[in-house]
Amino acid sequence: MYSILFKSFIRSKIAIISIVLLMGVGLISILLGKQFIQKQEKAISEAELFQKESIKRNVMYHNDDIGLLLYYLRFSLIKEPNNLTGLSIGQRDVNPSIQTVTIRGLEGQKYDTDFENPSLLLSGNLDLGFVIIYLFPLVLIALTFNLFSEEKERKTWRLIASQTASTVNFLYKKLTIRVLFLYMILIVLFLLAISILQIPINEALLAFISISVFYLAFWTSLCFLVVSFQKNSSFNALALLSVWITLTILFPAIVNNYVMNTYPVPEALRTMIEQRDGYHEKWDEAKEVTMDNFFAHYPQYKKYPVPKDKFSWLWYYGMQQMGDDESRESSKEMKEKILLRESISQTIATIIPTMHTQLMFNQITQTDLNNHMQFLDHLDKFHEELRLYFYPKIFENYLVKNEDWSKFKPKIALIQNHINWGKSIYSLLFITLLISFLTFLNLRKI
Repeated sequence: MYSILFKSFIRSKIAIISIVLLMGVGLISILLGKQFIQKQEKAISEAELFQKESIKRNVMYHNDDIGLLLYYLRFSLIKEPNNLTGLSIGQRDVNPSIQTVTIRGLEGQKYDTDFENPSLLLSGNLDLGFVIIYLFPLVLIALTFNLFSEEKERKTWRLIASQTASTVNFLYKKLTIRVLFLYMILIVLFLLAISILQIPINEALLAFISISVFYLAFWTSLCFLVVSFQKNSSFNALALLSVWITLTILFPAIVNNYVMNTYPVPEALRTMIEQRDGYHEKWDEAKEVTMDNFFAHYPQYKKYPVPKDKFSWLWYYGMQQMGDDESRESSKEMKEKILLRESISQTIATIIPTMHTQLMFNQITQTDLNNHMQFLDHLDKFHEELRLYFYPKIFENYLVKNEDWSKFKPKIALIQNHINWGKSIYSLLFITLLISFLTFLNLRKI
């Protein structure tokens, strides 16, 4: 029975179209992922070269004043892309992987990003995650919507019922052939991705593959549930396409709108204003006000005198520090609000498989918002280390030539990625089992 059904299916036009569509678009998505990784790697190598040449050039022109030199010098912190990023680019095209900062006020530099084509950002990236989340369910719908109704509409159902011991088993066999066919395509695409992107076989990759398998199982159960109602082909196709639009487009848009309006982030604008005012207003205030606050932050620098009748780098960098200090509370509130948005989205997504799968893909490939916020935490520490190293040299008017500038190379931010298997799979598994149970109840009526 299986061999006959398989031969009948594999010779059909829909099977050929499915192979061409999924393999073609899947391969393109993998190549685009490879291209994105190469772009990131090129940017990193260019950042390393830029920092080296920039330091060399500025040291040449400002070799008599280390305070002025450090006004211009920029230092890079890099979040290296892993090869798994090519499977799900997530927010990596929006949130920068390289942060280049001076030792001046950090808050004004923290959210600088690259120039991107707005139309490309609007349409998003065609990565393998997109193919799995959006295209595989569509093809599955095309393969299964008439699983039962096709036989009734062709007037062959009575013949099948009379020649098979169980009509339900016959439907299971037809479904199994189509689903295994899609799983085979999925396996081939993953093998191509591992080869082309040179992805190591590790826990992250296994988690990505497992979520893909369970996600496809969810859509399989959903398609079979609709088929089990024994409606005609037109009804099944319309119902399944409506569900696909609801789960992939409508629900995510509703959730995004709800989260943005329920948890607005006015702190973003307030942080920028407070940072700028915290610095610029100090030009019109007495130096003692600035320095008292600065010394309260860094009591170890009280030993350095502040001349009242002329400009000093101690006072200038004190002003820069005050800009960050006065916007720190707003910056903290903004970060908490952003993380709250992400947490609420993930909670709601547990009952929306498409959203859940997308968020889990991004989390596994380290392209999600939480990962970027961790990167910004590393940037805070990186910037503070620079300040603590250079402040004493600036205040003591350290000779530029005595510093070994060649040792200042871009630093890599090491961000740990922990795979939460329960969070990744349990919601998909639960929803799939629930739908399968409802399908079983319906199939008893056939």
